[in-house]
Amino acid sequence: MFKTKNLNYKYQDFFLNIGLLLWIAIFNTYNLTSKIWINYASCILALGFCLLPVLVFYFLKATLRNGLNRNRYIAYWSTCFLILLPLFTDISIYLQIAKLDHTVFISTALLATSLEMILIVNQYYQKKVLHIKWVKKIGLENALFVTIVLLALTISIMAVSSLNNPIYQRNGFRLVGFEFNIKALWFNFGTFLGFFSQFLIMYLCGYLLFLINSRLLVSKILKEKGLLIYLLTLSATIAVLYPLLAQILILLPINTVFGRSIFVTNPFEPENAFGAFAIMLISLPIVLALQWGKQNNKILYLEKEKSQHELDLLKQQLNPHFFFNTLNNLYALSLQKSDKTPESILQLSELMRYTIYKGQEKSVRLSQEVDYINDYIQLQQIRLQRNLHFEFDKQVTDDGIEIAPLLLIVFVENAFKHGIEPAEGEASLKLSLTANHRVLIFSCENSFDPEENNNYKGIGIDNLRKRLELLYPDRYKLHITSIHNIFKAELKLRLT
Repeated sequence: MFKTKNLNYKYQDFFLNIGLLLWIAIFNTYNLTSKIWINYASCILALGFCLLPVLVFYFLKATLRNGLNRNRYIAYWSTCFLILLPLFTDISIYLQIAKLDHTVFISTALLATSLEMILIVNQYYQKKVLHIKWVKKIGLENALFVTIVLLALTISIMAVSSLNNPIYQRNGFRLVGFEFNIKALWFNFGTFLGFFSQFLIMYLCGYLLFLINSRLLVSKILKEKGLLIYLLTLSATIAVLYPLLAQILILLPINTVFGRSIFVTNPFEPENAFGAFAIMLISLPIVLALQWGKQNNKILYLEKEKSQHELDLLKQQLNPHFFFNTLNNLYALSLQKSDKTPESILQLSELMRYTIYKGQEKSVRLSQEVDYINDYIQLQQIRLQRNLHFEFDKQVTDDGIEIAPLLLIVFVENAFKHGIEPAEGEASLKLSLTANHRVLIFSCENSFDPEENNNYKGIGIDNLRKRLELLYPDRYKLHITSIHNIFKAELKLRLT
């Protein structure tokens, strides 16, 4: 069976929609004073019926995505969200389930659709945008800085746009209205620059506290000295900085325009210290998440590097094993002075070229791997002293399917080394390959002498298991059986 350690992620989107359903039910129940739980349960059942197509779709989402091609998956998605969801919403409204207002069902359907759009955008971001080099370099600190600049820019534009509007005049001070006036911005561009620079200074004071907390207090003090020393150092840092920062903010001319009395007139007011403490403590979870992300990325990089080193080592173990077998073949032919020796050398050259060059690539076409197996078997048949009953059944929908190189040949090498070569009489080898763009199934069945092969599997199968763990984690199934004088190995790979 395929491994299931990622089972929780399979139903993640389904769980998110259950959460959405529960929050809507809570919103429609919180102001009741009687029969609260009965109304809550009936609301969940009513909204559950409204969202039934969506919930079923999300429950089966992983299976549909893995089992269907892109066009069929889109057809299922469209049927669910564009046909069945509106239909079940209309039915819920018509039946007046739980006596909920029709706007509740419509809002629920719209929220479920909005959540799906958010999930689609997030998936695209995770797969495409997040892996763009310049996006990777932005980081959380730089993203926060850009956000601060954009916030200062937006508020400055709105402040200038609402300058001459009497609606935003209060007790001799101006308020920032939700306005955007290009003409006012053009004729008051100098004022806009003044507002922007001052708003930016205000926000950058908070950003400075965030940086000190992120790069020094958390990463150094909290990590190395513990929580108590962190809190004491935090207190000392604020004592040093908050009067200076408060004085800078008090001196900003913008305070007389918008009446920002939050900084009072005395930079040593406790309110200013509380504001600095609040910024530090509120930013602490963000800083901890940032530190965890950096550490986790470093661990993932080291694990990937370690896996690549292990994979390279396994390939180095595989090649000598192959060379050893094939050189034995040539040696046997030279002793026989066979006319097929030159042809065998040519075939061996092609096999070694594939092993040396293609074997180092990340993936190869399945047709190339099949040709490699056929050439190997032909080379083995030339030197065999006995008849070999050989069958190779292939059912491949697309020869362009790609897999990791030198996986399937391990079974064939193992069959010849431990089963066919030691046989005194007629031997048999039966290969079967079934593949499409989702799944590949390869089986190798050969005869052997049970009395002479107590440890049949050998180093080849052990190396294959390790390579599969590195190349196809949680996506392979390797089943080996030995019944009487027939040894069978079957590999199933999930390609997508």
